[in-house]
Formats: sequence, C-alpha cells, structure tokens
Amino acid sequence: MSPRYLIFNKPYGVLTQFTDQEGRATLKDFILVPEVYPVGRLDRDSEGLLLLTDDGQLKARLIDPKFGHERTYWVQIEGLPEDSHLDPLRQGVMIQGQRTRPAEVEGLPEPDLPPRDPPIRERRSIPTSWLQITLREGRNRQVRRMTAAVGFPTLRLIRVGLGPLQLGDLAVGRWRDLTAVELQSLRQACDPGRSWKPRKGRISGTRSQR
Repeated sequence: MSPRYLIFNKPYGVLTQFTDQEGRATLKDFILVPEVYPVGRLDRDSEGLLLLTDDGQLKARLIDPKFGHERTYWVQIEGLPEDSHLDPLRQGVMIQGQRTRPAEVEGLPEPDLPPRDPPIRERRSIPTSWLQITLREGRNRQVRRMTAAVGFPTLRLIRVGLGPLQLGDLAVGRWRDLTAVELQSLRQACDPGRSWKPRKGRISGTRSQR
C-alpha cells in the first residue's frame, strides 16, 4: 500500500498521541487511519495544523532541525506591542539558556476564527492583539516562551503553516489526505534535488507514546 499523508486541524485540549492513561482526548478520538504518526507535536493547549504520515523518511526530514522547515503560527497575545517591542523576536531571544533563531514576526488583523472551547481568559483592563510568527525550529513551547520573554504572554496559539502546507479552511477537528500538488510541494521542500518515490518507511516510536 502507498503511504498516507494526512492534514488535521487539531482542537484545543487534544494530545498529539493516540492513547492516554489519564483518559484525555487524543488523536484516536478523531483519526481512525491505522499506522500514521504525527510529524512533530503540538502542545495540548495549542491548535491547528498537524501532519500525520506512515512515511518515515519524509517525517525524519521534516523534524530534523538542520533543515529549518518553516512553522507559521497565529498568536493571540496579551497587550498591544509596538513594532519595536517585537524586534528581539526577529533577532533571537534567550529562552532556557539558549538563543532562538531569528523569527519572522508581523502584526495580524484579528482573524475570523471559531471561538475556542473553552474560551481564553480575558481581562477587561488588558487588551489583546494578534501576531503571525514564523519559526525555523521547534523547541518545546517555544512561541509561548518567546512572547513571554518580551512581555506579551500568549493566550491562544494556532499553527497555520508547515513548510509549504497551509491549514486553509479545514474545520476544527477534521482531517483530509494531502492533495497530489501539496504532497509534491512537501517532497520538494524536504529535498529539492531528489526524485521521490512513494514508499512506507519505519516510523520511530509507538502509537501509545506519551
């Protein structure tokens, strides 16, 4: 059988794994395709684009930090930063003793999104705003730590892009197979000089990984 490549719009509160001993929501509650695994992770309190596949070679390319594939997020933050407040994110900030790679950061008009369940916490005395942030690395809780480091805590975090893939209008909690055009673009982004042939490869880890 040919490999599968799925794009999933992960809801808030769902773990990016298929089992959980504490009974929390997992990918198994939404995706019944056997033997596909998430490429990277989204925190339980983050939302948006998650790629799943049984193609081990492509997964390894996407998560290897030396290739620096883009990850784009829409980020609701507490406060109204001036552009100068965001310059440290563009240059790299220190988190957990290491400097981040420079990020692409720009203001974003409030996007038309379904409300989060549960809603974000709001304080009437503190306004909120939105940013679009593109990273080329994927440290643990990196976006949240970066915005906190410059004084603007993250309230809501949605991944909308992974390399050439875009979340688009895929509904929350729904998944679909990649189109042929999307898959070709993804393969080219992973290795532009390679002639890709669809085949399954060994995926590290297990579907019960916590």
